[in-house]
Amino acid sequence: AASMTSKHPDYAQLAARIAVSNLHKTTKKSFSETMTQMYEHVNERNGKWSPLLADDVYEIIKANAERLDAEIVYDRDFEYDYFGYKTLERSYLLRIDGKVVERPQHLLMRVSIGIHKEDIEKAVDTYHMLSERWMTHASPTLFNAGTPRPQLSSCFLIAMKEDSIEGIYDTLKECACISKSAGGIGLSIHDIRATSSYIRGTNGTSNGIIPMLRVFNDTARYVDQGGGKRKGAFAIYIEPWHADIFDWLDLRKNHGKEEARARDLFYGLWTNDLFMKRVEANGDWTLMCPNECPGLADCWGEEFETLYQKYEAEGKGKKTIKAQQLWFAILESQVETGNPYMLFKDACNRKSNQQNLGTIKSSNLCTEIVEFTSPEETAVCNLASIALPRFVIENNPSSPTGRTEVKKLVGSLKAKERYFDHDKLFEITRKVTRNLNRIIDVNYYPVETAKRSNMRHRPIGLGVQGLADVFILLGLAFDSPEAQKLNAEIFETIYFAALTESNALAVVEGPYTTYEGSPVSKGILQPDMWGLTEMPGGDRHD
Repeated sequence: AASMTSKHPDYAQLAARIAVSNLHKTTKKSFSETMTQMYEHVNERNGKWSPLLADDVYEIIKANAERLDAEIVYDRDFEYDYFGYKTLERSYLLRIDGKVVERPQHLLMRVSIGIHKEDIEKAVDTYHMLSERWMTHASPTLFNAGTPRPQLSSCFLIAMKEDSIEGIYDTLKECACISKSAGGIGLSIHDIRATSSYIRGTNGTSNGIIPMLRVFNDTARYVDQGGGKRKGAFAIYIEPWHADIFDWLDLRKNHGKEEARARDLFYGLWTNDLFMKRVEANGDWTLMCPNECPGLADCWGEEFETLYQKYEAEGKGKKTIKAQQLWFAILESQVETGNPYMLFKDACNRKSNQQNLGTIKSSNLCTEIVEFTSPEETAVCNLASIALPRFVIENNPSSPTGRTEVKKLVGSLKAKERYFDHDKLFEITRKVTRNLNRIIDVNYYPVETAKRSNMRHRPIGLGVQGLADVFILLGLAFDSPEAQKLNAEIFETIYFAALTESNALAVVEGPYTTYEGSPVSKGILQPDMWGLTEMPGGDRHD
C-alpha cells in the first residue's frame, strides 16, 4: 500500500493502519504492563538488569496503573500516516533486544509521566494534548522522557572554552557528551586563532581552525545522538572578519583536498552590520586574527564597529580584501553546498531578552534560538511545537457539537464556514509553557555548564507548524492581507499566552535568577524591540 501513495494519498493512511495493526498484535495492550516489561528488562547478552524506565517513573505508573490504563485511547494510533508511523517506529518507540515493545500511545503517556511525575492530572492532560495532536514535544523529550537518563533538551549552544589545546579538547569532550544524549550543538569558534598566528607557549605557529574542525567532524560522526537514533549534528559559527574565513567556506565542498574538508559539520556565519555596509558600498574588508585583535566577538553594534575600525587604523589586520569578494565566496558556497546559513549578530543581540548577560555569540544547530554563552555556561533550550491546523474549526449544525471534527478537514471547499480558534490556542499555549518550564527542573543535564545556564536563565522555545495548512483550510492566499493579519494574530496570541503563564509561574516560584536587568524586567517586550506602536493583529490582547 505504501508504494501506491503516489497514486492517491489515502494509500499512506491504509499502509499506516496495516503497520499499526501489526504492531498492536505484537505488543501488550496495557500501558502499565508494557512499562513493567521495560523496567524489568534484562540484557540477554550479559544477563544484567537494564531497565528502560527510571525508578521513580515506574513507581508512579505502578501506583496509578488503573487510572493511566483507562485514559489511553488506542484508536488514535491509527491516525498517523505511514511516514509518521515509520519515523516513530525507527527512532522513537523503545525496543527490547531490537524489537519494538511500546505503542505510540504508550510513548505519549510515558513522556507525560516523565515530565509531570506525581502530578497525575497534569500528566493525563499532557497525554491528551499530545495524543490529540494539538502539539508535540521535541525529539529528545520523546526519546528520553521517563527513562533512567531523561535528557529532554534539543539545543545546546557552546562557546569555545579557551584558545588552547586544553580548552579545545575540553570543548570537544562536552560536545561528545551532549551528542551522546541526543542534543544538537551550535559552537562558536570566533576566538580560535588563525593560521600562522604565533603561539607563545611553544614559540610556534597555529595550524588554524581547519585541522581542529576535522577533529570535531570525526566526533560528530562517531558520537551519534541517543545511541543510534540519529546522526550527531554540530553547527560551527564564525564571524566574517576571521582570517581563516575563506578556508572555512570550502569545508563542505565536494572538490579539493580531503584534509581541508569537514563535510559532516554544518556552518553558520555570524554576520555583523558593518560587513553588510561594506558589501553594499563595495568597500574594503579587513581579515583579522582574534589572537592579535582580541575582543571583537565580545561586542556588537557601535562598540564592535569602533573596535574593528581601531584595529584597521592600527594596521593589525592579516589581509585586506574587497568586501564583495568575500560576499561572492559566501554565495558560491551556499549555491554549491547549502551552507553557510547566515544570522545577523547585531539584530540578534539588539532584540534579545538576554542583553543584560553579555554578547550573544551564536545560534544553535537549526538557527531558531539565540542565547548567551560563555566558557562557564552552555546555553540550553527545551522545545515544543504547536500544530496550528488543529485550531481551525468548521461550523456544522448537524453535528452533536455543532462542529466538524478537526482531523477531517481538508482543502478550502468549506472555507467560509471555518474560523481560527484563538481561545483554544491561548489555552494550549499556556499548558505547553508550563510543560517546558517543568522540563527544565526534571531534565538530566549531560554537562554541568548546561545545568548552570538553564537553571539561571530558564529559557524555553515555543514554535509552530502548519501555518500554510491553516491558510489553505481557510481559503486564504498566502500573500493576502487576510493571511498576514491572521499570521500576526496567531503569534500575538502565542506570545501573550506564554507571557501570561510565565507571569503566573513567577508569582508562585519567583522570577528566574537573571531576570533583573533584562529588557522584560523593564517592561520592554518583543513588539517594543521591533519598534511597533500598534500590534499588526489588532487589539485582541491589549
